[in-house]
Amino acid sequence: VQLVESGGGLVQTGGSLRLSCAASGRAFDTYTMGWFRQAPGKEREWVASISWGSTSTDYADSVKGRFTISRDNAKNTMYLQMNALKVEDTAVYYCAARITYVAAVNALKDYGYWGQGTQVTVSS
Repeated sequence: VQLVESGGGLVQTGGSLRLSCAASGRAFDTYTMGWFRQAPGKEREWVASISWGSTSTDYADSVKGRFTISRDNAKNTMYLQMNALKVEDTAVYYCAARITYVAAVNALKDYGYWGQGTQVTVSS
């Protein structure tokens, strides 16, 4: 699976952005997919995940109620709708496919096929 993120940009506090993750290659609709982010000087952290059939979604506490993950398997695309953005949401956002089930849905080591990332900057 090849993944390409888009939709990042500069937004003011309280604003919204919608990220997209376009997939090509092996069957996108067989993978649980996730969003991660990495702020400068910090480790990459899990943001949200969605099961292959969209029946299950999970969110980090820091984004719960503000972000919504979704996917359209017919378009081989996953989305992250981000509302009420905060300065602390500033990071490079990555999408990835969950390729193993060794740890947990929020475990970075369970994911592979990373995209190149898209920058989200929230200004005060």
